[in-house]
Amino acid sequence: MADSRERIRGPSRDGREFLTSPRQVLRRLMLLSEGRQYREAAGVVGRLGPSVLRSVIAELPLDLLLEHLPHSAYLLESFFTRLTTLNTTPKPDVPSETVVWQLVRLFANPHESGLRQRCTRLLQALALYEPALRQTVRERRRCFDNAVQGLGVHGLTTDASGQLISLHVALKTELQRHVDTYKMAIHKLEELSMVTVNQDPAHSSHQRLLAINYGDIQQRLIDNKTLLTMLDKPALKQLQTLVENLSTRVENDKEVLSCVGQVRRLDAQALVERRPAAGLLMNFSRGCEVVLHMMGPEGGPPGPTLSMGKGTAQSGAGGSSCSDGYHSDDSGSDDGSEMVSLYRNLYVENRADALEALDSLPQIKHAHSLKGKILFSMIVLSFRLCHGMRERKVLEVRRTLNCALDSSSETTLALDRSVRQHLHETVDSFPLGEIERSVFNQVLSTLHEYPCLESCPPLTHYVSACVRLAWRMINQKSPYYLDMDFNLGFLRPEKHERHPQADRRSDLIKAFLWPALMQNNQCAFKAVVAT
Repeated sequence: MADSRERIRGPSRDGREFLTSPRQVLRRLMLLSEGRQYREAAGVVGRLGPSVLRSVIAELPLDLLLEHLPHSAYLLESFFTRLTTLNTTPKPDVPSETVVWQLVRLFANPHESGLRQRCTRLLQALALYEPALRQTVRERRRCFDNAVQGLGVHGLTTDASGQLISLHVALKTELQRHVDTYKMAIHKLEELSMVTVNQDPAHSSHQRLLAINYGDIQQRLIDNKTLLTMLDKPALKQLQTLVENLSTRVENDKEVLSCVGQVRRLDAQALVERRPAAGLLMNFSRGCEVVLHMMGPEGGPPGPTLSMGKGTAQSGAGGSSCSDGYHSDDSGSDDGSEMVSLYRNLYVENRADALEALDSLPQIKHAHSLKGKILFSMIVLSFRLCHGMRERKVLEVRRTLNCALDSSSETTLALDRSVRQHLHETVDSFPLGEIERSVFNQVLSTLHEYPCLESCPPLTHYVSACVRLAWRMINQKSPYYLDMDFNLGFLRPEKHERHPQADRRSDLIKAFLWPALMQNNQCAFKAVVAT
């Protein structure tokens, strides 16, 4: 074995002859890789010239190196660093995107110890060699997050009376109401002479219409008013909303299946048919987040990125409370600081008032975990329903102006931006009573055995505050959103803050007390958790 290792490591007789032949270099690299001597192989790559490097990369079995990640990260990094240093034109056809997605797969289900330390320099080299990769990963992560958020819109909907029912039941009831109304209208039309009698077109000429008398006009008004009363009912106008809801659900499910299909292509061993789709997509979204973080700052030289955990530690040393989960961002605007402060006040003040009101209700006075879950569900539902409302308003304008719902033309996108700008400018006056009732009704329908919740004014005020702030935050120019990863795993300092009364000896999350607030893939306010 020792002789074999010396044979692999030993240079050729003239010391540098193997560096002049691409075939010999490739054979040398493969022998070193088979012996897992990746540092020695990286040294070989670092001495290659442009022409030899191009030939070697063209013949390199990259899939074998990807199978051995993260151990082969050092060798792959040397290839991309050498390509960036030589700056060969045109660029060799290197499947750098395949390398990135293999790393995303590893970070989506991390099992190797020291995975970040081994792959940081590789990701930084990839970002320098192919800067567009950062945007590709960012877009894929956004797709995963949107798909997970879309899974939450398949709950109950409100009917004409405001009660929560299944969408299919609501559609059936609404369609039956339409059928009954249209049957009555058809019967009425059959009674009218202007429909049943084959009239001469000359009777509708302009001269004849000007010659009709008072009695004919009165009868015509009665007939038309009767038809209008039948057809123009407020109850009949809900069908369009239900159809839009159904369309949104179809598009969301198509997006989920598309994202799961992408995951299947990235990881053939993911067992996508057996695992919950949300957990699967959140894992890969987390992998994209880690990869983006490790690539370093965009447009800057590679180096260690700023850890949000360190910023938190410094703020804690300064005497600030660790229970609010606040994370400051020096690059944020004054408006952003105001939004984060409002979100913090919602947790510190409004939530505390609502919790105190729930404590005064005898039925749930001792159900401590239930009270926390009620308030947590209300803030999550507020953001989810406000996001759905905003997207519906954009689609309504498209539909009104006969724009294709799936159009991506510049004119249509400019229209969408104008609608969102209008919503941003009218956040303080936009009517949100429908969303407030929906949030309250969804929680009450789940907890129907606690009727005392209906007569709790502070809880109603809390819902109103949640909805109003959620609507304001998602309609910012850089929208805020909640981190929907509520898996009870281990505490992550970059986006989780331990509650002061939690067990500090354990890092296992037992419950989420308040969700994390995100903006531009950065944590603006950490989730408060119990351990």
